[in-house]
Amino acid sequence: MTRALILLVSFALGLLPAQGAEEWRLVWHDEFDTNGPPSPANWNFEHGFARNHERQWYQPENAWCTNGLLIIEARRESKPNPQFDRDSDDWRSSRKMIEYTSASLTTRGLHQFKYGKFEMRARIDTRSGSWPAFWTLGADPDIYWPAGGEIDIMEYYTGNVLANLGWQTNGLTCWLARRHPLDKLGGEAWSRQFHIWTMVWDEKQIELRLDGRLMNHLKLAKADNADEGNPFRRPEYIILNQAIGGDSGGDPSTTQFPLRYEIDWVRVYQRGP
Repeated sequence: MTRALILLVSFALGLLPAQGAEEWRLVWHDEFDTNGPPSPANWNFEHGFARNHERQWYQPENAWCTNGLLIIEARRESKPNPQFDRDSDDWRSSRKMIEYTSASLTTRGLHQFKYGKFEMRARIDTRSGSWPAFWTLGADPDIYWPAGGEIDIMEYYTGNVLANLGWQTNGLTCWLARRHPLDKLGGEAWSRQFHIWTMVWDEKQIELRLDGRLMNHLKLAKADNADEGNPFRRPEYIILNQAIGGDSGGDPSTTQFPLRYEIDWVRVYQRGP
């Protein structure tokens, strides 16, 4: 094959940028190469019970870096809920005991991004009750969910790997959700391997990919009539968390703990010279 033909094929396959096109440049990343707690320059922690009636209590102790990986470990452990109120109707404070602990890390208040390529290399635990996620939320503190927008680059529960986008229109939550059965991806053998999840987000569309395979796709114009304006034209921040049970995570009662979400790296690229 001649060099000219090789270049032509490469352009057609998207392996080379078009002439004059801006290439991706790395603007933020964490390789988790320093043993110990995650970098406070990159990550904040959520604390306590968070959302979706999930079973875990979030605490920083369940996340650490070792051998080039960020480990988020969910444990079955029993201890009193410090927020317990026997007269409360709120599910977070009406629970007398904590049954599970885990961690949730966010870049909120530290790093936010509008457009770019977001990537994570990770291995997830797919046993019953496990609900790991790599996702983003709108960074504007004055615009609340779901009007602020949500992008689930990766979440897993009850036998499915999901890629979702959510927003609000006329007071209603709109979801563009795609489920991909674990059995069709490779089952337990797939679960033992590391994989790369990618979001490519620009002024026109969002693509969510797993190991290069398109999982979901949104034309941004579809959300132009959203309440508070199109959330996907504003900055978002990143969340990495390992949830347990709750509204969607499944039953953890017979699962042997701990569960581990192992993250090799997270990187954000943007177009530029």
